[in-house]
Amino acid sequence: MSSFQEDMKEYRKQLEKGTLQRAYQGLMEYLMGLRAYFEKKHPTYSVSGSIYQGYMDMTYFSFFPDSLKRRRLKVGIVFVHQAFRFEVWLFGYNKGVQARYWKLFKESSWNKYQIPSTTEGVDSIIEGILVGNPDFSDLDTLTQQIERGTLNFIDDIESFLSKY
Repeated sequence: MSSFQEDMKEYRKQLEKGTLQRAYQGLMEYLMGLRAYFEKKHPTYSVSGSIYQGYMDMTYFSFFPDSLKRRRLKVGIVFVHQAFRFEVWLFGYNKGVQARYWKLFKESSWNKYQIPSTTEGVDSIIEGILVGNPDFSDLDTLTQQIERGTLNFIDDIESFLSKY
């Protein structure tokens, strides 16, 4: 394992190349555009006003369908940097809500999406992969894939929760 100093030397080398900054800026611009797209295309849903940029682990924005908002739940469209993919997550407004719904899903034996093994140190209740290997050369198609997967995820969650 390298030291912090060695990691910083490598980080500096990568920054000097300029590719890292351009790629990260492009990703942030795409996510801001995606957030605006959802806000415009789905006016009956609330969309968070900002994007959580994270620590290059995950970057996301939240999406609030009324049916989930009433339950104090929200949906996150998440770019997971290490896995280099887009995911959709169900979040609670706080840790108490998260724990309650995580237990409901976990005990139901519902397995349509991944349910984390614990809520300790985890932000999500449920996770699904939207685009496993995004093609950033065709942003319109990528946006359509993310939108379609997110809306299917919301429908699945609403359907499950309608029984409770």
